[in-house]
Amino acid sequence: MKSIRLFAAWLSAALLMAAATAQAQGTSGQPIKIGIGIAQTGALSGGGKAALVALQLWVDDVNAKGGLLNRKVELISYDDQSSPAVTPGIYTKLLDIDKVDLLIAPYATVPTAPLMPLVKQRNLLLMGNFSFQVNHTVKHDMWFNNAPWNDASSWSDGFFSTGGRLGATTVAFLAADQEFAQNLANGARELSKKLGLKTVYEQNYPPSTVDFSAMIRAIRAAKPDLVFVASYPNDSAAIVRAVNEIGVGPSVKLFGGGMVGLQFTPIMESLGSMMNGIVNYNTYVPGMDYPGIKNYFERYSKRAIAAKVDPLGYYITPFNYAIGQMIEQAVTATKSLDHKVLAAYLRKNEMKTIVGPIRYGPDGEWASPRVITTQFRGIGDKNVDQFKLPGKQVILSPASVKTGEIVAPFEKARK
Repeated sequence: MKSIRLFAAWLSAALLMAAATAQAQGTSGQPIKIGIGIAQTGALSGGGKAALVALQLWVDDVNAKGGLLNRKVELISYDDQSSPAVTPGIYTKLLDIDKVDLLIAPYATVPTAPLMPLVKQRNLLLMGNFSFQVNHTVKHDMWFNNAPWNDASSWSDGFFSTGGRLGATTVAFLAADQEFAQNLANGARELSKKLGLKTVYEQNYPPSTVDFSAMIRAIRAAKPDLVFVASYPNDSAAIVRAVNEIGVGPSVKLFGGGMVGLQFTPIMESLGSMMNGIVNYNTYVPGMDYPGIKNYFERYSKRAIAAKVDPLGYYITPFNYAIGQMIEQAVTATKSLDHKVLAAYLRKNEMKTIVGPIRYGPDGEWASPRVITTQFRGIGDKNVDQFKLPGKQVILSPASVKTGEIVAPFEKARK
C-alpha cells in the first residue's frame, strides 16, 4: 500500500509538472502581438507606408535575436486611410478581436487624436508616432510620443529666431483647418507675439483645398517679412507650386516653417528646384550622425526600394524603428508585458536608439526636443540622389548641428 501511495504521489507531481511545462511552452510559443493602424492610403500614406517598412525591419531584427521573453514578435497592422474616423474602430478590433499585447499609435496627429480617450479609459500604454499635442488635454500618463518635438516652440523657434536675425517685424500665417496645423499655428502665433511681430495676414483653409493661388496673391499684397505655413503633404506641394507660379514678392525674408511633406523623397523629387529657398522644420538630414543610423538606412533603403516606398526615409522611418527599440528595451528590462510596468520603466529611464538617446517628460513628450530648421539650397529637378548629399538642406539651427547661414530674402534664395 505504501508503495502504491508513493507511486500515486509521484505520478500526481509529474502530471502537475508536465501541465506547468506545457502551459509555459504554450505561452512561449505564442507570439507577442503588437498592433498598429497606419496610413497605407490617403494623404498620409507617403509617411505611413515607409514607417511600416521600418517597423517590420525592427520586428525581423528582434526575432532574429530570439524575440522578446523567448517569444516571437508579430506586427498586426491595418490601413487607417489617413482618416480620424477610422482609427477608433481599428484599435478596438486590435484589442478585442486580435487580442494584441501592445499598441503603437498611427502616424501623425489627426488619426491619433481620437484614440486618446480610448487608451486612457482602458488604462493602456500607447507609443506615439509623430503626433503633436494629442495628449495636451487628455493627459494620459501612459502615453509616450516618439517625435523630436514637445511644444509648438520646439517646431518654430528656429524659423522665428532666424527671422529675428534678419530684422523681421511682420508675419503672415497660412494654416490648414485641422488639429495638427491649428495647434502648430497657434503656437507660432504666440511665439510671434512674444517677439513683437505684427500679423498682416492670417488665413485658415479647409484640408480639401487644392488651389492656393488666391491666398498666395493675398500674402503678396500684404507684404509680410515672414510667411509661416502649417500644412499637410498634399497642401504643402500645392502651396509650393502656387508660390512658384505667382511669387510672394520682394518683402518676404523667410517662407515655410511647418510644412509637412517637404521631407518625403517622392514629394521632394517632384517639386525639385521649386523648393529652393524654403526654410522648414525637419528631423534628420544627411550629415547628421547617431550610432547605428547609417547601417539602418542602408538596410531600410533596400527594403523600401523593393516595397516601392520612400527610398531614403530620412524623416519618419528611423523614429519608427526607434519605437521598436524602446519597446524591446522596456520589455527586456522588466521581463513584463504589463502596461503599467512598461510605462513606469519608460518614464524613469533614458532609451538608447538610432535617433539618439531619448528621455521622456511628465507629459509623455521628449524632455529635450531636437527639431532642426533647414533651408533648401541648390536643388535641381528630377534627381533623387541629390538628397543624399549634405548641403542640399542647410541646417540653420540649433547651433549644435548648424551647417550654414541663411540666404535671404526668399526671392534671392530661390534662384
